[in-house]
Amino acid sequence: MGTWDTGPFDNDTAADFADALDDAKPEERERLIRGVLSRTVNATGYLMEAEEAVAAASLIAAQCPGGEPVDTPYGPETPMPDFTTDLRTLAAEALTVIISDDSERASSWVDPGDWKRWRAALDRLRDVLDPPPPSIDIPLFDIPLFEIES
Repeated sequence: MGTWDTGPFDNDTAADFADALDDAKPEERERLIRGVLSRTVNATGYLMEAEEAVAAASLIAAQCPGGEPVDTPYGPETPMPDFTTDLRTLAAEALTVIISDDSERASSWVDPGDWKRWRAALDRLRDVLDPPPPSIDIPLFDIPLFEIES
């Protein structure tokens, strides 16, 4: 596998996945993305499709608030459909699986010197896909304080 940087489409496998998405009919693209994410989440042993799953997650994250557009010559050239919201959760789960397997994955994906940048990119993707719930400050009781005369 050829790898030239740490981005989601910066390796031969992910670039081939982008080509497969371009070659697919528009209505088949979400199915391809869902399939690679599901297989990654349910994988036992070596993660066969991790590179494709990261690429798929980046496409989904691009449609989320705070997501970055996929702007690389190695990504899909055709527009992606509006993805269903459940894909965000599936993509975040796939990234969690990939990150938990980071020692093996990083050694085959990036040079050891690039590991921190690669991991930070995956963490950013996961944060966009699975943001923490909003903090809501709601007072339980709104009781005016009165002075008691003695």
